[in-house]
Parts: sequence; structure tokens; C-alpha cells
Amino acid sequence: MSDQAGRLRELVATGVLPLRALAVASGKGGVGKTNLVVNLALALGLRGRRVVVLDGDLGLANVDVMLGLCPRYSLYDVLKGECRLEDAVLEGPANLRLIPAGSGIAELADLDGGQRVQLVNSLRRFLAGAEFLLIDTGAGIGRGVMSLLSTADEVIVVVTPEPTSLADGYALIKVLGQGRLHSRVNLVVNRAESAAEAQQVLRRLALVVNRFLDIELRYLGFVYNDPAVPKAVARQQPVVLSHPHSRAARQFNYLAGRLLEEEVPPQDGGFMRRLLRLFG
Repeated sequence: MSDQAGRLRELVATGVLPLRALAVASGKGGVGKTNLVVNLALALGLRGRRVVVLDGDLGLANVDVMLGLCPRYSLYDVLKGECRLEDAVLEGPANLRLIPAGSGIAELADLDGGQRVQLVNSLRRFLAGAEFLLIDTGAGIGRGVMSLLSTADEVIVVVTPEPTSLADGYALIKVLGQGRLHSRVNLVVNRAESAAEAQQVLRRLALVVNRFLDIELRYLGFVYNDPAVPKAVARQQPVVLSHPHSRAARQFNYLAGRLLEEEVPPQDGGFMRRLLRLFG
């Protein structure tokens, strides 16, 4: 077992990744989390960035649906040895590549030593050229969701102005802080009618976070409640492509710009190291 652990560490150490891994989460479902992942990934890709999306939402995995793609394989098939990781990856528009997870994320803890080495080696090679990894997690605070969030360099929490979304978003942030999984979370307010409403949501959430939690809440921005978004979803074409001049598309591009203007220290394979922790 120690030999296997040492080999895993060696695989990670030899693959320094210039990668930012961002996990996107929400306290409750139906707040537009996956839509944010897809459009933010494309906004980054349209700026020439190399982006990979990992669909880790086991209950409602639908990144492929939003992109109009039809996966033949998923990460689950890779773990079963039925295909290579490269066979499961889907090529999307604007430099975007998608790893459909299926139930693969849930199977990580059950891998034997040889399978773990093989998976880490495959991911290391595949992600070597990527600049951004966006992880679409499931909603809520389940064990699988929190495990995925723990692997990311950064977490983006999505809320809407609805009181239930705020309450569940706070619960998610609380678990992240209490578990010392992250010292900072990024907040995006989705489906806001105006910038003023988004700021009001921020103030309400920041009031309780700053008072009761030892975690930094960073406001990344908001996305308008734009009728162009459901129209785009119905066409299985993300709004930044189907309605590039819409209010929502402009906000997705703004969020991408916020991420790109940050000065982030070069990563040292941190995502891979934290992924190894899922193996116990």
C-alpha cells in the first residue's frame, strides 16, 4: 500500500499543472448552477483559454445536454476499464472539453491501487494543457459534493434572490468553513432583476457570514434574469453563443473577465494532490 501511495505522489510531482480548478456549487437545485458552468467555460474559451469541464453532478448530470452533445462513454466507463479517458472526453465549442462523469465520481473511493494509479496518470496527462478546470457539482451538502469541493482551488457558490436559495447557500458556506475546506468562497447571484437586487442579496448573505462564520465571502458578480437564457437552453445552445449580445451573455463574459484579471500564483498540481485525498 505504501508503494502505491508513493507512486501516486510521484505521478503528481512530475506533472506540474498550470491549472485553476474551480468548483461551482449551490445549496439547492434549480438555481442555474450548470448553466453558469457552461456559459462561464465558454466565455473563457472564447477568450482563447483552454477549458475543461468535469460534470460531477451525479443526480442531474446535464452539461452535455446544454451543449447539445451526446456522450458515448463517461468517467464511470473509464473506471470500469471499458474505455480510455480520452475516449470519454467530448469536444465542445470554443476550446471547451467535457468529461462526463456519470456515476464515476461516486466510484472513486472504491478503486484499488492499480486503478488509482491509472486514473491519476490519465488525468495528469489530459489536464496538462488545460488552464481552467470547471467542476459542476451536485446541489446541497452531501458527502460526494463536499468531497469534490475539497479538491478545487476555488469554490463559486451560486444563489438566487429567493429566500430558500439564500438559506441553503448559507448552509453550504457554513459547512465549507466549519470543515476548513476553504477559507474563501466566491459568490454569484443568478437571476437578478438588477444590479441593485444582486447587491441586496450580497448584503443579506454577507451580514450572517461575516457575523457567524470564519470564512471570506468574495462577490464575483451577478447574472440577469434574462428570457434569452431559457430560450437558449431549449435550443441546447448556451446563451453566450446563441444570444451573445443579451444581458445574461454580457454578464457571463464579465464574470470570465473577473477571473482572468486576478493574479493567481502558479499551481503546483494542487488539484491532483487533493483528488488523491478522496482515495483515503
